[in-house]
Amino acid sequence: MSAPFGWLAIARLGLVQACLGAVVVMTTSTLNRVMVVELALPALLPGLLVALHYLVQLARPRMGYGSDMGQRRTPWIIGGIAVLALGGVLAALATAWMGSDRSAGIALAVFAFVLIGIGVSASGTSLLVLLASRVDAPRRAPAATLVWLMMIVGFALTAGIAGKLLDPYSPQRLVVVTAVVSLVAVLVSVLATWQLEGAARPPLTARAAVEPKPTFREALAQVWAEPVARRFTVFVFISMLAYSAQDLILEPFAGTVFGFTPGESTSLSGVQHGGVLLGMLAAAFAGRGRRFGSLRAWQIGGCLMSALMLSGLVMAALVGTAWPFKATVFGLGVANGAFSIAAIASMMRLANEGRHAREGVRMGLWGAAQAVAFGMGGLVGTAASDLARWLIGSPALAYASVFALEALLFVLAAALAMRLSGPSQTAARAARRPVQEVPA
Repeated sequence: MSAPFGWLAIARLGLVQACLGAVVVMTTSTLNRVMVVELALPALLPGLLVALHYLVQLARPRMGYGSDMGQRRTPWIIGGIAVLALGGVLAALATAWMGSDRSAGIALAVFAFVLIGIGVSASGTSLLVLLASRVDAPRRAPAATLVWLMMIVGFALTAGIAGKLLDPYSPQRLVVVTAVVSLVAVLVSVLATWQLEGAARPPLTARAAVEPKPTFREALAQVWAEPVARRFTVFVFISMLAYSAQDLILEPFAGTVFGFTPGESTSLSGVQHGGVLLGMLAAAFAGRGRRFGSLRAWQIGGCLMSALMLSGLVMAALVGTAWPFKATVFGLGVANGAFSIAAIASMMRLANEGRHAREGVRMGLWGAAQAVAFGMGGLVGTAASDLARWLIGSPALAYASVFALEALLFVLAAALAMRLSGPSQTAARAARRPVQEVPA
């Protein structure tokens, strides 16, 4: 049995997550802006490319299966980061190429975003599985918080530094800056994971030596047959759909109903993210012990509080400026942050429960559900608000109807979380018990 990770090892994985975030933010944010502003392309193009990279993440269970069969996670992490970095550089080249040959540039961009989705799937899934398998239960919520905060730091530092280096803009400068960010991400990830799992391959158990390796379809079917894994997949999809559907409509709602300027609506996003940070820290602190409630309680409570705050936004649409709008948005951020960290910590716990050597498939299944939910979230939120406005006629009531729908989704997610419980100790022991070798 490998020794549990200490805080230094957890921080090293957080550094890898920051590198992953650094490359992703260049492709989903910077290139997005260049396509729309500098190249005057339709905003639908980068939207479809980002949706494509989420769609490709349906491959996450297959990536997790691969690391399960090898029982080594760091090669998949490094390989994924390398593929992601290559995709990032090709995406920058494609964007520059669109300036002279639009069709060829778009074709290359499609290939690049497929690589980005594959890279995120391989590295992100294996990183979470490694955390789940090597972090003790009391540290899981704080570990999840640390890793996610480091990813946010990676977002912020890359956006700030790369933004300055890109001025004055030129296609050549865009490619160079993206290539440097990608190269640094690979090098830092290699150093951060160096001998993290140990120098030697873990020994095979008697069970692993006797039992034939299942095919991917068999492994996926085995995991889907586990009631807890199946329910948690549905929970992840519904909760993350509700979580992401608000992203693209909150600022337009503030501008349409409350008359916020672009600067004021952008600062409103800062208020929400401040609440998310506070919620994350609160859930991480609670996860150190049961004095402040179990992680399951925070997971359920975070979903219910999110539903309550979204109901507050419904009231804001009806009442107008008399409603404490900013306080409601801050409260929504706190609730989202608390539930997300509690859910990730639960994911890390549940990944190790059930049939042995299926941790990667479980984590991949949940990661795929999250990716599909995020890919659909923005589309569902914006499309629902447009449809409601067309049917109702009032922008305020249209937004209110969408927020109400999101609140219902969070209530449904809380109901699903209440039904989540791990397998019995007997079943867990049976799944992990080594098979006795038969004497020759």
